Amino acid sequence: MRLSLLFACFIFLSCNSQPAQDIGTSSLKAKAERVTIIRDDYGVPHIYGKTDADAVFGLLYAQCEDDFNRVEQNYIWATGRLAEVEGEEALYSDLRAKLFMTEEEAKANYENSPDWLKKLCDAFADGINYYLETHPEVTPKLLTHFEPWMPMYFSEGSIGGDIERIRTEKIKAFYESWMDLPEAELLEIQKKEAMAEPQGSNGIAISGELTQSGNTMLLINPHTSFYFRGEVHVVSEEGLNAYGAVTWGQFFVYQGFNEKTGWMHTSTYTDVMDEFLETVTKVDEKYLYQYGEELRPVETSEIVLQYRDGDRMKKKTFPAYRTHHGPITHRTNGIWTASAMMWDPVKALEQSFIRTKKDGYKGFREMMDIRTNSSNNTVYADAEGNIAYFHGNFVPKRDVSFDYSKPVDGSNPKTDWQGLHTVDENILVLNPENGWIQNCNSTPYTAALEFSPKKEDYPYYMSRDEENFRGVHAISLLKDKKGYTLDSLIALAHDPYLPAFAVMIPGLIKNYNRYDDKNPKLREPMEVLEAWDYTTSKESVAMTLAHFYGTRYYQKGKYPEGMTAMERAEFWGSEDGEQTKFFEETIDQLTADFGTWNIPWGEVNRYQRLNGDIRQAFDDSKPSIPIGFASGTWGALAAYGARYTNNTKKIYGTRGNSFVAAVEFGEKVKAKTILAGGQSGNPDSPHFDDQIQKYADVDWKEVPYYKEDVLKRAKETYNPGKRSSTGSD
Repeated sequence: MRLSLLFACFIFLSCNSQPAQDIGTSSLKAKAERVTIIRDDYGVPHIYGKTDADAVFGLLYAQCEDDFNRVEQNYIWATGRLAEVEGEEALYSDLRAKLFMTEEEAKANYENSPDWLKKLCDAFADGINYYLETHPEVTPKLLTHFEPWMPMYFSEGSIGGDIERIRTEKIKAFYESWMDLPEAELLEIQKKEAMAEPQGSNGIAISGELTQSGNTMLLINPHTSFYFRGEVHVVSEEGLNAYGAVTWGQFFVYQGFNEKTGWMHTSTYTDVMDEFLETVTKVDEKYLYQYGEELRPVETSEIVLQYRDGDRMKKKTFPAYRTHHGPITHRTNGIWTASAMMWDPVKALEQSFIRTKKDGYKGFREMMDIRTNSSNNTVYADAEGNIAYFHGNFVPKRDVSFDYSKPVDGSNPKTDWQGLHTVDENILVLNPENGWIQNCNSTPYTAALEFSPKKEDYPYYMSRDEENFRGVHAISLLKDKKGYTLDSLIALAHDPYLPAFAVMIPGLIKNYNRYDDKNPKLREPMEVLEAWDYTTSKESVAMTLAHFYGTRYYQKGKYPEGMTAMERAEFWGSEDGEQTKFFEETIDQLTADFGTWNIPWGEVNRYQRLNGDIRQAFDDSKPSIPIGFASGTWGALAAYGARYTNNTKKIYGTRGNSFVAAVEFGEKVKAKTILAGGQSGNPDSPHFDDQIQKYADVDWKEVPYYKEDVLKRAKETYNPGKRSSTGSD
């Protein structure tokens, strides 16, 4: 009898002592069974789950299928481990991340999250890990297992968020050499940024009074680096039904719409970050800082970072310092400087996800009360007929007697932030009488023309009153227009007129014509510009001339300090100056590079994607296609430009229009979208570049939002870990 019992116990233990990995895999497999992914004819994933967490599981799995490289890269960067892949030069990006949050703090944030949010974070990690388990052929660069606390590092969907405004060069100068960043180096960085393709976006909301259907419309037109976001549709039985663009590795639709509401983010001019000069002394080997009449201890810790050096991994230890204002990030004129910004990852994640489920203005407005959408404005429209504009969201209250555009005295308690402004105290536009709202990273004081907010009603730090050529362009198109359809809204978003050249080119022509002894080499190209209507197209030679001339003037032209980009263009548009000299240099450059100055824009301005690398390499000898769009610098709404040096003669786009959507809210939602390239980052996928010709031709695809429409367009239907006969695992 005793032997029988022992044998039974042995059998029981054998059956119930699977390895932990097997148990985990079995659990993830069960979760995968609750998720269905339907891929449409453009490879866009439509993810269906019973719960929100199921949908998030499927969403992350689908993202990894499309571009695991970018999912992983975003978390390598966000969690401060970039140097483990890229080497010592990336240490200060990692240090910046760790100065604001350590892994222990990220774990604590996760543990202190509400249960519903923890479930979503768990599903995030499970979806990625299940992808890795079911795709052993995928070799991560670093992250072989994802954890549910990782989203705490990456809680907002904008490009890098606020933290990237803190220069790693300054951090390096302080933590490596205990120095200020040399002024010459800082000026060089600022000059390069000023000349680079502008970052930002366009958001336009149209009321039903101005549309043929009587329904509100929303243009969602972010300008990001290409392939920065994928297009997704994520649905649950708990009320989630969001369509739009998701930043790789995040579990919420960042720019998009549901059946009743749509939201578009543009980078804001609201002051959401400040620098505090700390008066620090050292007493008994401890650092103290002055705050009012007291000396407070500087929080001091150590951060140990790893970095790759050839085939070896090395470590470097940094001290870390913090005051109640924030971490010490650099020195200003020899004074320790703390950087303060919004850092509340739990609430930021809550707001980012809750936003996607709101079904009207009341709920959306209540969601904005969370106040953690710090780096963005929001252009909004809904099926109830509302259009709205929120300029910023997280806005600290300050004493306006101090100039927060510069570092302020941290020892003076009066410079401290005094809580946050309410949403109603922030700049807000709701249903203006003109029937439209626009923001193109420009001043909010022209968002609705004469019905815009008034600058004098707000503290100076709410926004710079600075216009740009995209804003000027948008206003000129929207003013006194009506009868919009989705297609006419898309046409407006691609209007080819370039207002910057209408300012710059007449001055060049006048400068050339004022002299009797005109340079004969310039006569024919000048005639081309004189006949130009300042519109861009693939066929336009004038566009080629103007772009290279304008770029040369921005790089070499002299102008009084402090001028905005628009003011510089106006300054260079005068008939005095070096216009003719720069134009002659432009003609010489084009002739040297292409054998002639008489070259259509589409021959020079190209799209090329050779592989799935995050930073693309370009090659003039390899296939590419012509693009008729132009840089946002010149006022192009459909921005198309290069953000980094291509080392080629031709121009290859790297940023601008990436994911774009036009949405109409009525009894049923309708939308059209387009991606630069395609949904997949895999060159072997049919969806690597299947949208680029439609992108170039302004031929957007219709969105299948409702299940019956998704099924009509379905090409693959499967659970995570399984593929239909038309797919491959």
